[in-house]
Amino acid sequence: MNSAKYFYDLVNRMKADGYSLQETLWTAAKACEGWPYVYGAWGEECTPSERRKRLRYHPEKTEISKKCQVLNGSSKSCPGCKWYPNNERVLCFDCRGFTDKLLNVVYGFDLYGDAVGSQWRAAQNWKQKGTIDKMPRDTLCCLFVYKDNKWTHTGFGLNDETIECSSGVQVKTLAKKWTHYAVPACVDIAPQPDPGPAPEPTPTPEKRKTLRLGDKGAEVKLMQQDLMKAGESLPKYGADGDFGRETLAAVRSFQRKHRLDVDGICGPKTWAELMKYEGGTGND
Repeated sequence: MNSAKYFYDLVNRMKADGYSLQETLWTAAKACEGWPYVYGAWGEECTPSERRKRLRYHPEKTEISKKCQVLNGSSKSCPGCKWYPNNERVLCFDCRGFTDKLLNVVYGFDLYGDAVGSQWRAAQNWKQKGTIDKMPRDTLCCLFVYKDNKWTHTGFGLNDETIECSSGVQVKTLAKKWTHYAVPACVDIAPQPDPGPAPEPTPTPEKRKTLRLGDKGAEVKLMQQDLMKAGESLPKYGADGDFGRETLAAVRSFQRKHRLDVDGICGPKTWAELMKYEGGTGND
């Protein structure tokens, strides 16, 4: 397990070597893995006196003392504790203290709010936020859990990984429990892939042009393609965009097979049947 000294040295070294602040924070946060969860702690050194202070503020949180070998009476000093590696201190947090501390150390940015919900609601904290399904890729985010009409937990997320302080600092894959994301105001949002132009919506039959013998153009060609996909034959001219006698015969044949008025005119009802074949395969 790394010490607090290692953590601070790592941040300073990565900054000096020109790493991005996002990469620095993510690497430093992983270096905290295994550090203790202490309710009400915001990144102070884990000491018996610090735990006693938290216990005064939160007397019902008995795990604060139970998990300390000095406070639970199993030892008179810290050496030998897993949170005192090589006789060096680690830091302790709760979930909101973890995100605030890391952002402060790396970015010099403090989250406003003393609870998970107040952090989420403080507009000045965030550059962008929303539901987890819209979380941007390649961008450091704070993650939140909204459950039973209250904000219950927070941590960090980057793509498919999370780092959180819950029963200690843990590195995990992105879990379904997270409901919302927020990009801290100090973090740059990575360019997102361009989804390209939205596909043109398929017009309804009522919006298709009514076609008759003698008409020409793209919609005539589309109608001819649909006719051939429906199994009608246009052996001489095919889908040439010209509503001639061959096309007229095909329209009438199609109408007859589909129990439509056999008038040779491609109106809304005929279009409605033809459009069922669009996207299929045919003779064109």
